[in-house]
Amino acid sequence: MGRSVEVQVGRASPFVLDLAETDKKELEARVRCLRSEQRTAMRARIVLMAARGLGNVVIAETLGVVPNTVLKWRKRFWCEGLSGLVDRRRSGRPLVFAPEVVAHVKAIACELPAQRGVPLGRYSSADIAAQVVAEGVAPSLSTSTVARWLRADALQPWRYRSWLFPRDPRFSEKASAVLDLYQRRFRGRRLRPGEFVLSADEKTSIQARCRCHPTLPGTARRVGRVEHEYERKGALAYLAAWDVHRGVLMGRTESTTGIEPFRRLVADVMSTEPYASARRVFWVVDNGSSHRGEAAAARLLREWPTLRLVHLPVHASWLNQIEIVFSVVQRKVLTPNDVADLEDLAERLRRFEARFNLTAQPFDWRFGRTELAELLSRLERYRHPMAA
Repeated sequence: MGRSVEVQVGRASPFVLDLAETDKKELEARVRCLRSEQRTAMRARIVLMAARGLGNVVIAETLGVVPNTVLKWRKRFWCEGLSGLVDRRRSGRPLVFAPEVVAHVKAIACELPAQRGVPLGRYSSADIAAQVVAEGVAPSLSTSTVARWLRADALQPWRYRSWLFPRDPRFSEKASAVLDLYQRRFRGRRLRPGEFVLSADEKTSIQARCRCHPTLPGTARRVGRVEHEYERKGALAYLAAWDVHRGVLMGRTESTTGIEPFRRLVADVMSTEPYASARRVFWVVDNGSSHRGEAAAARLLREWPTLRLVHLPVHASWLNQIEIVFSVVQRKVLTPNDVADLEDLAERLRRFEARFNLTAQPFDWRFGRTELAELLSRLERYRHPMAA
């Protein structure tokens, strides 16, 4: 790109800009980006207009700023390039609040509102600022100041996540048996050739949603678009088994879950090789009604003498590898959910299964007995914090 010619409106600027193609693209991107701060987009516009040969006065009048502002950012870019468009580090105002006020704010952030009799489920920065003033710790305190203090220590009292204490008295024993199977061991002995480990479960109530208007693909500078309104075309269940060590997914769709649908999945798998001629096939399952308890284990053993049902503890589906597969199905197949009807949905699941198996690999599962013991030990400390 050649040198730009300065338009003579008033005195010509000595900072004549010659933009490299990469700088030009970056500046144009800052102008177009809807998430850019206004000041960032303004500075980019100043540089782009200056590179076109416009004088400072013309740029200032066009953008509604004073000429000194144009001169400032034009000179910064001329001297430092893109890095010159970033605000300088400032020393800031002298410390106004005593350290005790900062400590008090952070102490509140580390407590539940109920501990101070505050009728809230969780604190926001504004709530903490109001509480500090109400307690007389400071005469006034802004929300932005509280947010800055909390951010310094990565405190976010408005965020939370749900969790459960293990309530199965044999949690460690049952979970360890499953983790051993993932490591090709059962009751202290290595699995032999011809013994397989399957992880199985049901993904229930998958809705077939037909959008009222066609889904549009993404294009340049525009994301794909999915109509918010839809017609319900029914729901089905996806039952699947995942071969832990071979990395193979086997599934079927049903109108609902239950003992009989699960028996059909088992029959599909156990009647095909290599499972039909296997020594033993271990099925890792949760405690859903389709395969709960010793009765289910005995029933399936009568039908398939080489099948061994291995139950996870209650609330331990996170140890069931099929749940990882279901998360892939949710992200890759069902989001966004736009299908014509149940038949279309079932066909999409069948085709995905075939596609997935072309490149599927066993999961790199590294959570074993040692990690389980450490986790349970941490949970026990949460259960009895005073004892710790």
